[in-house]
Amino acid sequence: MNSVEILDHGTRVHTAQGAGFGTDALLLARFATPKLRERALDLCSGCGIVALIWHDAGHRGPCTALELDPDASALCAQSVQENDAGHITPLCADLRDFCRAGPEQGAYDFAACNPPYFAAGPRSPDPVRAAARHTDTCTLADAVGAAARALREGGRFVLCQRPDQLVEVLCTLRAARLEPKRLAFARQRPGSTPWLFVVEAQKGRRPGLRLEPDLVIESGVARYGQ
Repeated sequence: MNSVEILDHGTRVHTAQGAGFGTDALLLARFATPKLRERALDLCSGCGIVALIWHDAGHRGPCTALELDPDASALCAQSVQENDAGHITPLCADLRDFCRAGPEQGAYDFAACNPPYFAAGPRSPDPVRAAARHTDTCTLADAVGAAARALREGGRFVLCQRPDQLVEVLCTLRAARLEPKRLAFARQRPGSTPWLFVVEAQKGRRPGLRLEPDLVIESGVARYGQ
């Protein structure tokens, strides 16, 4: 059964079992946002939550919400229509094939990705949920490669991941000419062990990483509506 979540400024987000969103997507979408008219790309979009948060915050530039699962992409399309958010284009496609050639390559100003986190471990019996959580169809290198192809020189890319993957993420970004520029850890409460980090990289820029203040969930940083 579908349900609807309401964002801060009234944007309605349609979700369903296996096509919802969590705190990590909220933190990702708010850590860095595209400028008003920038061309944006939401990779591993799911129900479109990141693109819709940007819309709720005022972004009105062209935005592609790229998602492999057709049911989740259809939910995004429903939300886009209901919120009169025609600048968002839901695209059901595989990011491993995205921007391989043609005018889309290097055409985006800003990109974000909330990728699958797990290469091993227990799997959900639901194949859709399992695909969203495991890297079978989207590895870290796949996500970073898609962003690197899509972004113009100087374009920005935001990614969230588990802390035990920090070294691999930073190395993979740099190898793709996406230089890490800002990094923040998410904690449930001050002094607790981080459970997530969010990093912003910029294509073709010089080294120089700034560590941002922690994102503390109990402070209300992840609250998105009623």
